[in-house]
Amino acid sequence: MRGPAARVSACTMAAAMTDSIDDFTRARPRLHGIAYRMLGSVAEAEDLVQDIWIRWNAAVHDGVENPEAWLVTATTRLAVDRLRSARVRRNHYEGIWLPEPWMEQGPATPEQTSALADDVSLAFLVLLERLAPEARAAFLLREVFDADYADIAQTLDKSEAACRQMVSRAKAALGAEGPRPAVSRAEHSALMRRFAQALAAGDFAGLQALLADDAQLISDGGGKVKSFLAPLLGSRRIAQLFYAAHLRHGDGVRSELVELNGRTAILRFIGGVLESAQSYQTDGRFITQVLVQRNPDKLALIAAR
Repeated sequence: MRGPAARVSACTMAAAMTDSIDDFTRARPRLHGIAYRMLGSVAEAEDLVQDIWIRWNAAVHDGVENPEAWLVTATTRLAVDRLRSARVRRNHYEGIWLPEPWMEQGPATPEQTSALADDVSLAFLVLLERLAPEARAAFLLREVFDADYADIAQTLDKSEAACRQMVSRAKAALGAEGPRPAVSRAEHSALMRRFAQALAAGDFAGLQALLADDAQLISDGGGKVKSFLAPLLGSRRIAQLFYAAHLRHGDGVRSELVELNGRTAILRFIGGVLESAQSYQTDGRFITQVLVQRNPDKLALIAAR
């Protein structure tokens, strides 16, 4: 039989394990948020967070004063390493690479959705591709997750001055196209409903009227399905593309309004099969950009949900 000391030790270990699980569970949304914004892939972000859980489970926690700081540092460093590898692979990607859309597994609160709308939009993730991995990490930790420069410096093993410079240069690089117009969720959603109605009706004139004259459409087929190798430019050409799908498939094409990356977006089904996930940028009056994800690998999680 085990004595009192053994029972106390077992209870202590069980309590420590519970605390360890609780620490990770509390930090998990933040860790996933960092990983997804770094990698632009839901699947890769989930794999990374799982690897961090394994490392956390194997770590000795006695000397860890701040579990969340430990987890954020480990996640950020691993994300930087994996983004470096991903950049090499993306250099050989067939066609245009776009991020994998993110659909919440459960209904988000209005506050959560509003917070997501800008800093996790696909357009924002596309802009982040301009940054080197460490600069991307520094920018996200500071501008999205509101980390102090001292914490960023410790996470990236850099001086505070170097981190400040990286963030400053990142902001300049991302702001090169000028400020993005502030569009409320209500304005964006209303415009998307009108566009979906025009799609359903096969209304060519209505589609073109909702697109800015200089709108662009960018698609990602990943070499698995057909997609444009360069952006499609102009309201008329984009409207013609959507109208052609209506003529070709008739009632076999269906568009569904959903929330992707914190904004109203469209899933298009052809013959009952998810064909694309479409994210839209608007200025409140017109659609200025359409990001069409057609790569089946990047649609798998959405199709499953």
